[in-house]
Amino acid sequence: MRSVNRREFLQRSASASSLLALAAQVGSAQPSDKPDLKGPAGDVNSLLRVAVVGVRGQGGSHVNQLAGNQKLHTAVTHICDVDSAVIGKAMKLVEERQGKPPIYVKDIRKLLECKDIDCITIATPNHWHALATIWAIQAGKDVYVEKPVSHNVHEGRVMVEFARKYRRIVQTGTQSRSQTGMRQAIEFVRSGKIGKVHLARGLCYKLRPSIGKTQGEQAPPQSMDYDLWCGPAPFKLPRRNTPDAGTVHYHWHWFWDYGNGDLGNQGIHEMDKARWGLGKNTLPRSVQSLGGRLGYEDDGETANTQICLFDYEDSQLIFEVRGLPSPALQGAKVGNIFYGSEGYVVCPSYSSGVAFTKDGEKIAEFKGGGDHFGNFVAAVRARNHQLLHADILEGHISSALCHLGNISYRLGERRPLTDVVPTLGGHSDAIEAVQRMMEHLAANNVPVKETQVRCGPRLRIDASQERFIDNELANQHLFRVYRRGFEVPERVG
Repeated sequence: MRSVNRREFLQRSASASSLLALAAQVGSAQPSDKPDLKGPAGDVNSLLRVAVVGVRGQGGSHVNQLAGNQKLHTAVTHICDVDSAVIGKAMKLVEERQGKPPIYVKDIRKLLECKDIDCITIATPNHWHALATIWAIQAGKDVYVEKPVSHNVHEGRVMVEFARKYRRIVQTGTQSRSQTGMRQAIEFVRSGKIGKVHLARGLCYKLRPSIGKTQGEQAPPQSMDYDLWCGPAPFKLPRRNTPDAGTVHYHWHWFWDYGNGDLGNQGIHEMDKARWGLGKNTLPRSVQSLGGRLGYEDDGETANTQICLFDYEDSQLIFEVRGLPSPALQGAKVGNIFYGSEGYVVCPSYSSGVAFTKDGEKIAEFKGGGDHFGNFVAAVRARNHQLLHADILEGHISSALCHLGNISYRLGERRPLTDVVPTLGGHSDAIEAVQRMMEHLAANNVPVKETQVRCGPRLRIDASQERFIDNELANQHLFRVYRRGFEVPERVG
C-alpha cells in the first residue's frame, strides 16, 4: 500500500474533526491491544493517543504541540512525571485543549501497562532516555525521544536495534532537521556551491553560570520519587545550590551520572547539524578533546569550556563549548559554520543560514520553520521510519559524537593551557580554536598562564564496531553499570 507523503498528510489532516469531537473521542477511547491508528497506512482519521513522560522542561513543549491538535489529530491522554509538583501546567493545558484532564501516572512502568496509548514522548533527564525508549518499544509504542537519545554510546546502538526489530517509529528531538531554512542551508552546503567542505564547526556559546557549592547532600523534594528519578543511575542525593532550579531539576546536566555537559545538552543540536552538513553517517576515525570547568568553582562536574576535534580523514568537525560570556563567531553563538574551498555558510539558529563567498560577499540566505512533531506523526501513520527527518539512527550517531568527545576529555591529563598546542598534531584549525579559547578566557579574567585544563588523548575509533582501537580504558566508557531493575539490555533479544 502506498505511503502518504507530507503534502498529502497535511491536506487530508485539514479535514479532521473539531476540537470538541476530539475531546469526545478521547473520553470514549477504550483500551485495545491494537490501537486504531495501526490500521491502513496513511489513515489520518484515527485519533493518535499520546503519553508525555517528563513535563517540567522540554516536555511542556511536547504537551503544547500534541494536546488537542486538530491538524495532526492527536490527543495527550496521559502525563507521567516522577515529581507530582511539576505537572500542574501540563495538566491544565490539556484540560483546556481537550475538555478533560489527562490521566496522571508517576511511574513509567505503570504507564506502559496502559493499552490505550499509541505513542510515548520522552523528555526526562538524559540517563533515562534509552531505557524509557526501549521499554516503550517493547510495550508496542512509537516513540519521540529528546536529545541526546542516549547517555552513552552503547545505549544508542541498542535503541536502534530495538526500533528496527520491533518495527517502531522512533524520532529524535533534533528539530532543526525539520526546519525548512536549515534543510535548505544543509542542501546548499552539500551541493558543492561553496566547493569542497573541509571543516564543519559546531558552536555552543551559551552562558552557564555557577551552580554553587553545597556543604553536603540535600534532600530531594517530598513530591518526587527520587529513587525512580535516579532510575538507571547510581542513587546519590543531590548537590545543587541554585534557587532557580531547586535541588534536582535541570542542573543535573552538569553531573556525569545523569547528563553529558553542554555537548549533550544544547550542543547536540549543533553537533547533529555539523555532521549532517558533512554528510557523514558513521563515527569518525579519531576524537580528541580538551577543556575544563573554568571561571568559577562549584559542584558541577562537566566542562564549561571545551574543544573537540573529530577526524573524518577527508574533513574535520570541530566543536566548541563556552559557558562564560562570549561574543559570536562570524555571526553565530549557538549554531554552525561550514568552510568550503569556495566559500562558507553560517547557520546562527535552528532554522536559518547565510552563504558567503571566500571574500565575505553574501550569495544566498535560507529561512523557514517546520513541524518536527508533524513529521513524526506522518511517519507513525504511514508506518515508515524512512519518512522521519531525525530517525533514531541519526540521533544515535550524533549523540555518540558527544559521548566520544566527553570520553577523551574525561581521560585527559591536567596540564597548563599554554602547553596543549603540541598535543594537537599540528592541526591548524584546532590550534586556531585553542588560541581563540585562550583569548576568550582572558577576556573573562581567567589567568591563562596559570590555568590548567584536561587535555584528552587522541582516541582512534573502529567506526564499524563503534569501539576504540587498542584502548580498553576508553572502551569502558562506552557503557555504564546500571542499578538492578533499571538495566538497559546489552543487545536486542
